[in-house]
Amino acid sequence: MAEDQKPLLIKRYASRRLYNTETSDYVTLEDIAGFIRSGREVQIVDLKTGDDLTRQYLLQIIAEHESRGENVLPVTVLNDLVRSYMVPGGGMMPQFLQSSFEMLRESQSKMMENMNAMNPIAKIPGFEAMKAQQEAFLKAMTGGLSGSWSGPEPETSGKEGGKGGEDLDAIKHQLAELQERLSKLK
Repeated sequence: MAEDQKPLLIKRYASRRLYNTETSDYVTLEDIAGFIRSGREVQIVDLKTGDDLTRQYLLQIIAEHESRGENVLPVTVLNDLVRSYMVPGGGMMPQFLQSSFEMLRESQSKMMENMNAMNPIAKIPGFEAMKAQQEAFLKAMTGGLSGSWSGPEPETSGKEGGKGGEDLDAIKHQLAELQERLSKLK
């Protein structure tokens, strides 16, 4: 199993503190929710007994979000979940939920692929270069504050006409070329 596919191991100490074994620091339930939102699987184990506590903590994360008004699960679904616990053997609910979420993930992935394939702007020659330049420009303008920009790190020099000015000139040139191409398409 690849390193990024292995679950992140969180150990619970007797003090009930949660310890991230990869970064060697303590984490909160909100930190764990963030790991999961970013696509990382987690496994939470009791340090002393070795018991797997993952399910218990995931349910606690959901309960805390629901209690703060971040209602994701309708009451009817919660009622159905409670009913499924009352059926000997758990009924069909666990398999149904797992299959439903797998289908949802696949549908979202296919939808994103289709949207990217149907985007006519992405087919314009030089679009990727323009996009990269735009991201670099925005990153330079925001001082690199946002972690979502994927452009190159801006170089900072004491001169006003440094790399930032060159990037701006390149962006202006590319925009002029793109505008010229678009006017020819009309």
